[in-house]
Amino acid sequence: MQEQLDELREHEAATGSPTQRTSVMTHVAWAPPEWVDTARRTLAGLEERHPSRTILLFPEPKKPDAIQTTVSMQCFAMPGVSHDVCSEVIELRLGGERVHAPASIVQPLLIADLPTFLRWRGEPPWGAPELDQLAGVCDRLVIDSSEWSRPKVSYAELARFFDRIAVSDIAWGRGRAWRGRLAELWPGIAKLEKLSVTGPRADALLLAGWLRARLKRDVELVHRSGDELTRVAVDGEAVRPPLGPAPTASDLLSAELDDFGRDPVYEAALRAAAA
Repeated sequence: MQEQLDELREHEAATGSPTQRTSVMTHVAWAPPEWVDTARRTLAGLEERHPSRTILLFPEPKKPDAIQTTVSMQCFAMPGVSHDVCSEVIELRLGGERVHAPASIVQPLLIADLPTFLRWRGEPPWGAPELDQLAGVCDRLVIDSSEWSRPKVSYAELARFFDRIAVSDIAWGRGRAWRGRLAELWPGIAKLEKLSVTGPRADALLLAGWLRARLKRDVELVHRSGDELTRVAVDGEAVRPPLGPAPTASDLLSAELDDFGRDPVYEAALRAAAA
């Protein structure tokens, strides 16, 4: 596979601008069939912000035992740089039993001495070997619990990984600006009894969990479903919404890729949301 990458780089250099491989991390993405197009669109928005070796894992358990490989390079110009900067993209379609042994396939492709992020699309198969194996070879797990059907039930499963791998939740990232607005209400918010949230279920649970963990007591949550966080109210009084447009999926993932350590505030909020 490395030979294919070298050949692509030589081809780019021969047919266009000089190229330079620049990787600041290895980005592994697990994308079941229903998430393939979404994963590609999100990753396309990261190229200039986080040049990386990207490994896209497409599990296809109903296909014959095999690995289908596609290798490509995404090159772009950067201001003040004479060479085009190129990121490597390796797509691996894992058929049959190959789905259950991803770590042995991924590990030889990781770039030594650089952090490895694992973006898991959809809800992980709790108790199955796929997530356990990849968590053992990656440094950070990035999920979006709003992609899960029952996030409150699954938060207890996710919490078991906190001591094994640093975890980021894009649903937590979406609520960052709203947490700032709620914090501005201190000290009056200390008397909060009921939090009303319009938006994804996971986002609402994490906002309520954050308040419960910070205030060290129960807070009633009233949730109205929505595709985005659009309204938060404290005891019936609407909270002033954050300024500016909502971040895109690429913006949210990019922010998580800038973080390398554990987040004890998020971990406490998740545990409180699961209680």
